[in-house]
Amino acid sequence: MEQACVTSVYRPREPVAVRLTLAALRRGAGDPAWWFAPDGSVWQATGTADGPATRHLLVRRDGIHVTAWGPGAERAVAGVPDLLGARDDPTGFDPTLHPVVREAYRGRAAMRIPRSGNVLEALVPAVLEQRVVGLDAKASWRRLLQQHGTPAPGPAPRSLRVPPTAAAWRAVPVWDWRRAGVEEARAGTVLRAAEVAHRLQEGVNLPLEEARRRLLTVHGIGPWTVAEVASRALGDADAVSIGDYHLSDLVGWALTGDRTDDAGMLRLLAPWAGHRQRVIRLLELTQAARAPKFGPRAPRARPLH
Repeated sequence: MEQACVTSVYRPREPVAVRLTLAALRRGAGDPAWWFAPDGSVWQATGTADGPATRHLLVRRDGIHVTAWGPGAERAVAGVPDLLGARDDPTGFDPTLHPVVREAYRGRAAMRIPRSGNVLEALVPAVLEQRVVGLDAKASWRRLLQQHGTPAPGPAPRSLRVPPTAAAWRAVPVWDWRRAGVEEARAGTVLRAAEVAHRLQEGVNLPLEEARRRLLTVHGIGPWTVAEVASRALGDADAVSIGDYHLSDLVGWALTGDRTDDAGMLRLLAPWAGHRQRVIRLLELTQAARAPKFGPRAPRARPLH
């Protein structure tokens, strides 16, 4: 039987590039929690305080049409404005301070910094990306969701999976972590975060610094992971992932033509204080494919079997 749905039309005050905004939340093209459909619409499977939900967003001339299914459908619909950056305020952002940023911003002014409001769904894949190649982390996330996620409610694509709840993450057997290429250290961090997931989730309604402080109390979560979560779940337009294997080199190369370190990256981004994550996103979108490959690379994860 087809499940009842909740519908709405979101009409943002300013234009929003839906796919460009939501791309930051998707962990690769094979992320089982997302599907960017050929018709231009976006499907997402997510958890809410009321239970799982499927969101479908379709841009039409009169606004962004939202349909949601599942126990969490009403919350999923209510969260769409934040998801699409309604709280993101670009006031004070000056792309003309550097020609590369100016060019990147052209045609992408409608990109917003999303605020998913779901800390655990942003945190787990960020932990999986610690210290390993991004492709391996995405493969681990994909395998874990396929095994331990639940089918998306409603008439969603069959491949769509709702990410595990905190309790479900705690129940993942050790051999499934290993088969997904996740060693004990990263798996342990996820389990510790799942134990206090309710406290971390409370950070969504707290000042940003308090939310960041709570994340840092979990052993295995450092400034890099906090920035990754803050930029996705909390809508932090100024987050900078210090300690990233490649980010400082990308920023240095894009803005100066040469690589740099974290301190140099912070100096280069300083003119955009308050909007550093916005600049980083623009550079990743437009410069990452052109940038030379600098070493060292992150180590490969244990192969999946």
